Amino acid sequence: MNINTMLLTTTLISTLLISINFWLSQMTPDHEKLSPYECGFDPVGTARLPFSLRFFLIAILFLLFDLEIALLLPTPWAINLQSPTTTMSWISTILVLLTLGLIYEWQKGGLEWAE
Repeated sequence: MNINTMLLTTTLISTLLISINFWLSQMTPDHEKLSPYECGFDPVGTARLPFSLRFFLIAILFLLFDLEIALLLPTPWAINLQSPTTTMSWISTILVLLTLGLIYEWQKGGLEWAE
């Protein structure tokens, strides 16, 4: 297959997909979709509304506990190393620290959305 045939094929497929998209898409705009923000509150008011500190803390906690996936992702490959006991001890240490942090936040009420 030469380059001209590939270029023609990709152009035809792209044009076909774009035209199907325009043909099948629903063009029924409503008030929420036409507003500049979709954040759940009226953007016309003042920009100096107080920000919920509880929301910020829960978002930070989510990020911290979500990073454990990045720390534990190489676990299946690390078990196949020559000394998997060291790897498993580090993984166990990370999991114990994260579990203790979760228990601490739970006991302090940091995971409660409403006071």
